[in-house]
Amino acid sequence: MHVRRMTGGLAAVVTMSLALLGGQATAAPSEEVARSAAARVLTYDASGSAEFRSAVDRGAAIWNESVDAVELRPVASGQRANIRVLADNGWPRALPGSLGNGTVYIGRQAVNQGYNTVRISSHELGHILGLPDRKPGPCSSLMSGSAAGVACTNPYPNAAEKAEVEDDFARVAAGRPVPAPRAVLAGD
Repeated sequence: MHVRRMTGGLAAVVTMSLALLGGQATAAPSEEVARSAAARVLTYDASGSAEFRSAVDRGAAIWNESVDAVELRPVASGQRANIRVLADNGWPRALPGSLGNGTVYIGRQAVNQGYNTVRISSHELGHILGLPDRKPGPCSSLMSGSAAGVACTNPYPNAAEKAEVEDDFARVAAGRPVPAPRAVLAGD
């Protein structure tokens, strides 16, 4: 018992001495800090996205390049996805459940009108990540959606949109509530 106390005390003295002599003493990061620094992994199932599969994958990759708090990955076989992505003949829309969970529809109606499929995918995934539509808005705002016009092909979130996603996921990681996402239906 005395040996353990003496060894522990000696280790503390050596650590403090190194700090005082210019060495660097560092504390191990807390578990909470480590958890909040790690990205929350969300899986998506694009098997029902038909001809839009590559646009969905690119939209997910854009979010992965844009934010640190969350990472979108294709779902592994036999697992349940956080996000389902489906193609249909209607207007694109998102039906969020909770932050990071829900269903996205890549609607052919907008594609047939000339809207960019990667922008649509990235925009609708943005709803699942908690972002609302921001209409009217410029092309530089991903969440301006169709209000930016057919000529707009920008699939990237702007700084404010990135920050909002980062903040929402940081709040969830810290156990603080975030506003519930609302369904984003055609025409919203």
